[in-house]
Amino acid sequence: MSRKRAFISFDFDHDADLKNLLVGQSKHPDTDFEIVDMSIKEAIPNWRERARTRIKGCDVVIVICGEYTYNAMGVAAELNIAREESIPYFLLWGRSEKACTKPPSALAADKVYRWTWDNLKALINGTR
Repeated sequence: MSRKRAFISFDFDHDADLKNLLVGQSKHPDTDFEIVDMSIKEAIPNWRERARTRIKGCDVVIVICGEYTYNAMGVAAELNIAREESIPYFLLWGRSEKACTKPPSALAADKVYRWTWDNLKALINGTR
């Protein structure tokens, strides 16, 4: 099994359920990868420094995009940190039935990928 360390960036106020779903999905027995959840689980004063340390220790950053991600400054900061540290990242469309948005720091060229099992496996393993 290919073990990947992933930092999951998500809108803490609106999309914690999606983060939990992603972590649970990675534990499914027929998957060929494992996500080690490195996300910060609570609001803390020095979260940017802690996020940077955790992101630097990961293979990939997964940005879950929900309805209000355009307004999630923490997600925007984490995405900037990933780029500053040259950690690969990808954006995932979190809610298939809703209009999801990119974080404000996303590049115009950043594609938001459909959250499917096949896409997730390919994206985790570097296919973009």
